[in-house]
This record gives sequence, C-alpha cells and structure tokens, in this order.
Amino acid sequence: MTSRERFLQALALEPLDRPPVWIMRQAGRYLPEYRALKEQHSFVKMVQTPELAVEVTLQPLRRFELDAAIVFSDILVIPEAMGQAYHFKETGGIAMDFTLSTAADIGKLESNGIPDRLNYVTQALQLLRKELGQDTALLGFGGSPWTLAAYMLEGGGSKSWSKAKALFWEEPSLFHQLMEKLCDALSDYFLVQIEAGVDAIQIFDSWGAACPGRDYPEMSLRWIQQVISRLPEGFPIILYAKGMAEHADNMAETGARILSVDWTVNLPEFHDGLPEGVGLQGNLDPAILDTNPDLTRAETRRFLEDMQGKPGHIFNLGHGIYPSASPDNVAALVETVCAYPES
Repeated sequence: MTSRERFLQALALEPLDRPPVWIMRQAGRYLPEYRALKEQHSFVKMVQTPELAVEVTLQPLRRFELDAAIVFSDILVIPEAMGQAYHFKETGGIAMDFTLSTAADIGKLESNGIPDRLNYVTQALQLLRKELGQDTALLGFGGSPWTLAAYMLEGGGSKSWSKAKALFWEEPSLFHQLMEKLCDALSDYFLVQIEAGVDAIQIFDSWGAACPGRDYPEMSLRWIQQVISRLPEGFPIILYAKGMAEHADNMAETGARILSVDWTVNLPEFHDGLPEGVGLQGNLDPAILDTNPDLTRAETRRFLEDMQGKPGHIFNLGHGIYPSASPDNVAALVETVCAYPES
C-alpha cells in the first residue's frame, strides 16, 4: 500500500493496520536545512516563489517517512490577494500592512480574480503533484473566514480579538459583508487547489477559540460551511479548531470529513462520540518533541495503542511543531507510527 493509498483510506474512514501520519508545520524552523534557506530568502519570498515553496515542502519528506505533504504557504495569502498585504515584524510575529478600520476599507477588498493573484500557489501544487507522483498524498490548506477576518480587523495578532468581535456584535451587516467576500475568495482558492491535484484540504480555524461559545456557530462555523458547500460534493475537508472540541457536532455540520483537535482532548473518547461519517485527526502534544527519542517513542506508541482499532484516524500533533523540536524526536515519532503495530 502506498502512502497516498493509506491516506485516502483513512479519509474514507476505512480500517487500517496503522494510521497515516503527517505533521502540522512539518516544514519549518526546527529543520537546519530550512533555517539555511531562510538566511537567503524571506518567508514571504519563499511562499511566493513556487520552486522555493516546493523545496521547503519536500524537506521533511526527505528526512521522514511521512504519508502526506502539505504545501508550504500561509493562510494570509488570501488577505494579501484581496488587497491587504502582510509582513513579519522585526520583533517577531505577523502584522498586516494596514488594519481594516472602516466600511470603506472593507468595501475596497477585492474577492474576484483570486486564482490569478495566487497563481504561485497553484504552480507550487502542480510541481509538487508531479514530484510526488501517485505515491504520497498532497494537502492544500487555508484559514477559516473568521480567523482571516480576525487578523484583518486587528491588524495582526491579538490577545482579546476585541475589534473583530465588536464588528460582529455592533455592525452585523458590515461583518457579513466582510465574511461574504472572504467566502468568495476562499472558495475560488480551494477550487484551484483541488484542480491542481490535492487529495484533501485542511481549514485552520486557528482563532475559533476567541469566539464566545454561544456565538461560535454564527461567528465562524456558518461561514466555513458556506465555503465547503461550494466545493465538489464529498471532497475531503479537514477542519482544525484549537480549543473548540465541545462543538464537535456543530463542526461536523459544516461538511468537514475529518475533525482535527488539539492535545487537550481525550482522543479515544472524542472519537467514540463523533457523528457517523466523520473521522478524526490528532492529537499528540507537540511538546513531546522537545524531550528525547526514547520518550517520544514511548508516548507515541501509548497513543497508538489507545487509538487502535478506531477507523478514520489520521495521526498528527495537536498543534504545529515548535521551532525548538528536535529532528531526532520527529524521526522517532514517524518511525514508531510507520512500524506500528510491530514496533
């Protein structure tokens, strides 16, 4: 069985001897080869140059026996394509070039022509599909409408996300206008990813937990559902929403095939409570990769034993790899999963 076949069987919720494995942020600063490339090129340049994006995407696959590659990109390419660019601050962290402050700012955002303006992502995906052939799965991704709106309205990261929430509460029609534009842009973006040959798309609702619980379905999930409804029926979507596991039923109603949850969730119990026809991705604590290979192997195997016999499971971390992670520990994790249950 090829890695891609294994991944597709998991997406179809079919039983497997061991789950497929890929890791959120599997390309990045924990790899010395990535840091070497980053000394020559900025993050944004690597994202916007197809050949560089392909190189970064393939770096972890050269080291580890991963079942899927996820294209090297960023969720903020959508705001940039709509007219609100982003950059990285010298002190660290992301900042938008300007903040959406008025109705006029939102009105100027352009949601048409996204495939043309993000053609560099399409080119990277096409190159990757050729490079990977039919043996390794390929994933595309994007941010949720709410998460993108939060960055756009705050001008970058935030502890409270109060500006984004204030727009939802105080000016619902303007909030809806922004979300409709984001849904249009994301739908077109995901469609070209599918045409380029991805096997699944992961939607990151990274700041879903900023929403009050009772408002989460209206503030975020309804817009995710709108995006998914515009994609080919049955195409597999993975939805990651850190801190929102209590909304599993609502998340499943978006049409997502796989729910991805953070490491605070008891995964076997969560799996058993899922609606029919929904699979699960996750959720080992990424901090384990800051320890040592022996402990990483032991915790990975314990996790696999807890999930044994539960179909529709994709092995992953409960968040992205930290820059401090040891490549030796990542290798130990992937080797343990690939050798299971014999390991």
